[in-house]
Amino acid sequence: MDIKNQVREFLTTRRDRITPEQAGLPVFGGNRRVSGLRREEVAMLAGVSVDYYVRLERGNLSGVSESVLEALSRALQLDETEHAHLLDLAHTANASPNARRRTPSNRVRPGVQRILDSMAVPAWVRNGRSDFLAGNRLGRALYSPIFLDPHGTPNTARFTFLDPRAKDFWADWDQLASDSVAVLRAEAGRAPYDKGLTDLVGELSTRSEEFRVRWAAHDVKNHRAGAKRLHHPVVGDLELAYEAMDLTADIGLTFIAYTAEPGSASEQSLQLLANWAATDELEARVAAASPTH
Repeated sequence: MDIKNQVREFLTTRRDRITPEQAGLPVFGGNRRVSGLRREEVAMLAGVSVDYYVRLERGNLSGVSESVLEALSRALQLDETEHAHLLDLAHTANASPNARRRTPSNRVRPGVQRILDSMAVPAWVRNGRSDFLAGNRLGRALYSPIFLDPHGTPNTARFTFLDPRAKDFWADWDQLASDSVAVLRAEAGRAPYDKGLTDLVGELSTRSEEFRVRWAAHDVKNHRAGAKRLHHPVVGDLELAYEAMDLTADIGLTFIAYTAEPGSASEQSLQLLANWAATDELEARVAAASPTH
């Protein structure tokens, strides 16, 4: 993924979404040819020259200072995740060639697997490409439909956009699909030279119009906490809260755990799922689909 294109398209889409009124700028008579801010308006709000801002929006972040990035974030009203994405893009643009080739880890250490196995709630580990790298028995049972995909390592983004079962599995498919792409877009800012990520985006862009539209929006998101509703093919509807934590010793890996409200129908369904997860049939399916660590 070309870093200059990422920068150019990200800044352009952020500028286009802000009206002069939202930016606190006066609007005079006459027709504006753009719905969002003009380049000169962003430059004024950020306190830089128009020529300098044009250079930035063309994708050239070489030598840009942190203070300019902060001012640009304020001018474009970036949220915390968008600001972090801009910093990631600038870091990549100014990194040495060797640093650019760094890719996230794809291996789950035995100690992490033992922690997963000790937990009584569904838990799993993913990388920035949304690969399901490891999980405990209940986590694998919760995500059992993705293990039906014959294309190597189970991947939640591929499942979401390419598997017809996904729209039944995810109760809020449209929102989850947008969030899934936003997570991949944020990862592209951190690791634009990750071949696995580039290949995945290329595959999804080629095979899914719904993915292409969302990818072009350049929205970014990091999952840290929230709720998911899904319809599991074995136990039915589930409403679960999740917490996501970065594994600081393993670059790019995220640990995710799910819980149900005590006494709820979802808690009862999770118990049924745990019973089902103990069957040899599921474990055989998972063993056949899981990557080798």
